[in-house]
Amino acid sequence: MTNQEKFKISEKLAEYCGMYDSQNKAANSLKNVSPATVSHMLKGAKQYGESPETPEAWAKIKAEMWRNVAAQVGCKNDEWVVAETRDFKTLYKLLAYSKENSKVSFITGATGSGKTETIKKFTKENKQVYTLKCNDFWNRKTFLFELLTAIGEDASGYTMYELMGVIVRKLKEQEAPLLVLDEADKLNDQLLYFFITLYNNLEDHCGIIMIATEFLEKRIKKGIRLGKKGYPEIYSRGGKKFIKLNGVGSTDVRAVCVANGITEASRIKEIYEDSDHDLRRVKDKIKAYKKLVQGQEA
Repeated sequence: MTNQEKFKISEKLAEYCGMYDSQNKAANSLKNVSPATVSHMLKGAKQYGESPETPEAWAKIKAEMWRNVAAQVGCKNDEWVVAETRDFKTLYKLLAYSKENSKVSFITGATGSGKTETIKKFTKENKQVYTLKCNDFWNRKTFLFELLTAIGEDASGYTMYELMGVIVRKLKEQEAPLLVLDEADKLNDQLLYFFITLYNNLEDHCGIIMIATEFLEKRIKKGIRLGKKGYPEIYSRGGKKFIKLNGVGSTDVRAVCVANGITEASRIKEIYEDSDHDLRRVKDKIKAYKKLVQGQEA
C-alpha cells in the first residue's frame, strides 16, 4: 500500500470521526480497530495540520489494518458521485424530518433504488445518526451489541438487559438522535417484537426509521390478518403507514450518469434501457464504459 493511499484513508477517517462527538466514540464504532490506531492514522489528515511527509506514527500499522479501516469508513479507489434522484430527495427529507421530530417511519423501496447510498450520505452530513444494516442471523443481544457499537460505545461485557439500558440512556442524552434500520425486512419476528420495546423506551427522544423492500409491508399486513402477536403494535408505532419510494426511472438514470461524467444522450439512453430499473446495474454500466474509454485513450 502506497503512502498516497494511506493519506487518502487518513482523510476519509477524519471525515468519519467528524460524524461523532469525539474521536474515541468514532474509534469504538469501528470493528477491530483501537483508539490508538485511529489516533496514529489521523496524523496524516490535513485537518490535523500535518505535513505531506509520511507520519512516523504510521510505521507500525500493517497494510491489513489500513484496508480494514478503509472498508469501514467508505474509502474506495474510484470515487462515485451520489446523484440527487427523486428517491434520494424524498428519502433525505424523510430522514431529516424523523431526526428533527423524533418520529418513527416505515419506508419501502425496490432493490437497487439507491436507499443505502442516500442513508450513507445523510449519515455523513448529520451527526448522531446511527445506521444498522440488518442481518437475518441476528438475535436480540447481537442487535443491541451492534447498535451500541454504532453509537460509539464499547459494547463488550454487558448482558442483554444491560445493553438495552446503556443504549436508552446514551440516546436520551443526545439531541435529536436518529436510528436507521436498513434492510429491516431481514429482521426475524423476535427482533420485530423487540422494536416495540425500543420504541416504548425512546418515544419522543429518538427518531427511528425502518427501511426495507415491499416484502416488509406485506409481511406486517399478513401478520395482522393472521392475528400474529405483536404485529398490530408494530404497525401502529409506524403510524399505520408504509411510505413507498418511486423507484428508478429515466430521469433518475440520467441524473446518475451526468453526475458521474456521462452526458451523451445516446449513451444515457443505452444505460437506462439496460438498467432494469436498478441503480446498481447503472453504476456497473457507467464504470465499465469509463474504463473502456480510459483504455482507448491510453
